[in-house]
Amino acid sequence: MTDRKPLRRALISVYNKVGLVEIGVALHRAGVELLSTGSTAKTLLAAGIPVTPVEEYTGFPEMLGGRVKTLHPRIHGGLLADQSDPDHLRQLAEHNIETFDLVVINLYPFTETIASGAEFAECIEQIDIGGPSMLRGAAKNHNSVAVISDPTQYPLLMTAIENGGFTLPQRQTLAMETYRKTAEYDVAIATWLAAALESEKNWKGEIWKKSADLRYGENPHQGAALFHSSIGGTVGIANAKQLHGKEMSFNNYTDGDAAIRAAYDHAEPCVAIIKHANPCGIAVAPTIAQAHLKAHECDPVSAFGGVIAANREVTLEMATKVATIFTEVIIAPAFEEAAIELLSKKPNIRIMVIPGYSLPAEELRPISGGLLIQTSDQIDAPGDAASSWQQVAGDPVSEEVLQDLLFAWRSVRAVKSNAILLAKSGASVGVGMGQVNRVDSAILAVRRAGERATGSVAASDAFFPFADGLEILIAAGVSAVVQPGGSIRDEEVIAAAKASNVAMFFTGVRHFSHS
Repeated sequence: MTDRKPLRRALISVYNKVGLVEIGVALHRAGVELLSTGSTAKTLLAAGIPVTPVEEYTGFPEMLGGRVKTLHPRIHGGLLADQSDPDHLRQLAEHNIETFDLVVINLYPFTETIASGAEFAECIEQIDIGGPSMLRGAAKNHNSVAVISDPTQYPLLMTAIENGGFTLPQRQTLAMETYRKTAEYDVAIATWLAAALESEKNWKGEIWKKSADLRYGENPHQGAALFHSSIGGTVGIANAKQLHGKEMSFNNYTDGDAAIRAAYDHAEPCVAIIKHANPCGIAVAPTIAQAHLKAHECDPVSAFGGVIAANREVTLEMATKVATIFTEVIIAPAFEEAAIELLSKKPNIRIMVIPGYSLPAEELRPISGGLLIQTSDQIDAPGDAASSWQQVAGDPVSEEVLQDLLFAWRSVRAVKSNAILLAKSGASVGVGMGQVNRVDSAILAVRRAGERATGSVAASDAFFPFADGLEILIAAGVSAVVQPGGSIRDEEVIAAAKASNVAMFFTGVRHFSHS
């Protein structure tokens, strides 16, 4: 007795011919009758494997440029018939239809076609119709039919041929994987077509595939796993390659994501050091090693056990300094071989490579019972350019001060609201983040900057609702401030700046970051 269902008759129709001849030979040797379509049949026949073309079996020719091949009752009847149901078998016999025990199908390469930049009409032609129909039918009828939907499943098929067929649990698993495959295919089509037609975005589909189980979540009692988007299009922390170190944790990924985004908010060589999703140092410099030194100097205490991200290749010079500091993760687009060799001597540091990082167009945020979707907060609005700022107080500033203001403005986006960032010479010197009022953020930034606050510039992610937050910065010696403006008390805040002859600029753009 065996619970394996023998393979007697198979339908094969594949776009990807990798491994086709090998499985064809194995099935033929096992005495399995083969039916096939178009180029699949030609490939098998050319290899000397007996096969019946589908059009011979159905008595109906392939037509409409290949759009209609398998959409026929003799095919779908054989796929969908419950072979344990006498009435189904009676109807098949009445119409001279034979059952299938195995279906091997992979689909037209739709996602590869759209990724290639092909014309709209060509993409449309790569939407498979018969393939998904047969896959879904066979998967529904998995009690009778085993369905292979991907070449990666061929080793399992070869084992089943050797063992006399598939078990029911194996067929159920194959059916589940098939429905996932067809769901992913349909989501890709619907997403692409909506984008191509610039249709109203009242629907959102995505497929997430697990990359790894994580040791735990934010806390040890929480389970966690890493998933990546199967549709793709964005290169980020989920796609990073780990070169060395312990397994990445949930918190490593969230901090790493914040760090790499903060570093890539700047065009110049930039290093961001992140702790608990907030920067404890951001800096730009002519070289990446110099940028790291400046970023670290902002808050060396908090940088201990932090996550470092660079938007340039990590050099040996930078790695030499990093190696002296306890660091959880270092992320960059590339590393010098000597830098990898040096850092790899630290057993726990995680070395991650992200080539070609890009910020996703949208941000997804789960909430209880639903999902919030917003366009990503990019530093590219008209108000983000210093040339569009409105100076509302103080004397004209030097080009050096203006560049520091611009650096501070681009950096404060990475700080959780309420956010105040002090900067000097292309580096943060004090950061106040995540407070429930702007006064506390200003106090925290000034306290962390200490004497470095004198002569620094400040950026505020949103307007000052009262003059008190600005007055704290002025008292600490801040020489210039950039903020969105827009408060009903702007005149009061402007008056405070004018009274101290502190230059202040309005951008008209806000950069809140709440999570």
